[in-house]
Amino acid sequence: MINSLSTLPLKNYSIFNGALNQIGFAQKILINTINQYSFCIAEEDVTFKESLQYADVLLPDGMAIVAAVRLLTGQKIKKIAGADMHRHLLQELNQKGGSCFYLGSSDNTLMKIKERVLIDFPNIRVGTFSPPFKKEYSQTDNEKMVEIVNAFKPHVLFVGMTAPKQEKWAYAHKQQLDTKIICTIGAVFDFYAGTVKRPSPFWINLRLEWFIRLLKEPKRMWQRYLYYGPVFIRYILEQKIKL
Repeated sequence: MINSLSTLPLKNYSIFNGALNQIGFAQKILINTINQYSFCIAEEDVTFKESLQYADVLLPDGMAIVAAVRLLTGQKIKKIAGADMHRHLLQELNQKGGSCFYLGSSDNTLMKIKERVLIDFPNIRVGTFSPPFKKEYSQTDNEKMVEIVNAFKPHVLFVGMTAPKQEKWAYAHKQQLDTKIICTIGAVFDFYAGTVKRPSPFWINLRLEWFIRLLKEPKRMWQRYLYYGPVFIRYILEQKIKL
């Protein structure tokens, strides 16, 4: 595990509370994110829950998680979005002349990502692969993805298959993958490609990123925020009472 962890006394999750520059390339690590939605889904999916609990770095990608840690432990931590980690790793790779690989999403999105990385971070070697779109991958699919990634040997592997599929896939294949950092970042693929626009820093700083995303994509986001929001609050209050 990476040092400077803030332990959330709820379902044994260890939430990262350090500086991003603590995360280096000396050892193989798995980086996942957690928010109120993934927390609630993990209560219904044992494998997903395990993939979050055993991540080497679990980023607090949501103000609900930040508030929960504050309520249950008294510790003040900062939200670290998947986009923040993505940018940090690209900056590190650009300085070192490293390589990264994007696994997931569509060919169109991957093409836009590669084009932008080559402009923003010209010292990085970039590889991509779009796996078939399906609910579950076959053993053949999994073997092909591992083979393609390992042939490229990236310093960082970004996985974007949407939660919880991406976290479970990365956790299951961590030891087989020839890379130092495996980072599941989901929506960041679309944000960086520009196929989906992330709310502006103004809304992010006001801690209202979730609200703007809800307004922009109500059909996709309503359940995440309006249903699972109260469910998450119930979990946290129950734990607070126990404590």
